[in-house]
Amino acid sequence: MPETGTSRGAATRVTPETWAAARAALRDSGDRFADLVTTVPDPSVLATKHWSVAETAAHVTGIAWNYTGMVAEEDRPLPIPQVREHFPVTTVDTIHTGLNPAQLRGYRERDVGRLAERLRGSVEEILDLTATTDPHRVVPWLGDSRLPIAGVLAHMTNELLIHGWDIARAARVPWHMPEDQAALFFDVFLVEIIRHGYGHLLDDDHPVHRGRIAVEFRSTHTVPVTFVLDNGVATAEEAGQAYDVRIRFRPSSMNMWLFHRIGTFRAALTGQLVPSGPRLWLLPAFLRKVRLP
Repeated sequence: MPETGTSRGAATRVTPETWAAARAALRDSGDRFADLVTTVPDPSVLATKHWSVAETAAHVTGIAWNYTGMVAEEDRPLPIPQVREHFPVTTVDTIHTGLNPAQLRGYRERDVGRLAERLRGSVEEILDLTATTDPHRVVPWLGDSRLPIAGVLAHMTNELLIHGWDIARAARVPWHMPEDQAALFFDVFLVEIIRHGYGHLLDDDHPVHRGRIAVEFRSTHTVPVTFVLDNGVATAEEAGQAYDVRIRFRPSSMNMWLFHRIGTFRAALTGQLVPSGPRLWLLPAFLRKVRLP
């Protein structure tokens, strides 16, 4: 994810098929999430380390509501304007202390019935606003990054899937994370934000790794791609060239691993995330830079 400029090595993953899939996945995951939160007996129980079910639902709903402002072709104010000042300065390391708390302070609704209603309405508005838009249209995102509209929808779907899992676990009920929907986060969000420029999202104070690390990612649900970290700058390239590490993965498990819901040992032991390659020892250095919150 280059700090300036864009990555030209990998072709876009935004095709008519993935665009249709992203729209269908957002509607489906939004409906299922709204259904889920209204069935939790006690919305005050913790769904994450710091958030209750109601707070988690407010977090997800707030993102969807603000996305109705972000995806519109005309300039529109964000429904939760308190987050605006955090957008350009947010990194993956500061999102939990800056942007997310600001959004929860700005959006005080905690009644799960009203949250579910707002979520459904916001998802439908996002789909209506983007019904005739160019899915390649790029909009500013966090940390001065740039993301196509299709990537915004893929990100929203992932928020619903990951936090739906959090809430379902707290309520001790099943939660389905379809592999084709989970794959959109990798193909249409991660690859595309790397291609278009990730701004300051990966900024940190750690020493820059000198040299080149190439990590190839493959699954049966995504287009193979190689992420390259070269002297601290990440780019995306088409797979097939030399790599240091190859990771074969199940998309739902990859997303859960990236967002720290499952550990590396468990993911590898169960075959959901299988690293291999001639320089496997370089993977930790790669992941220290190319990371998610």
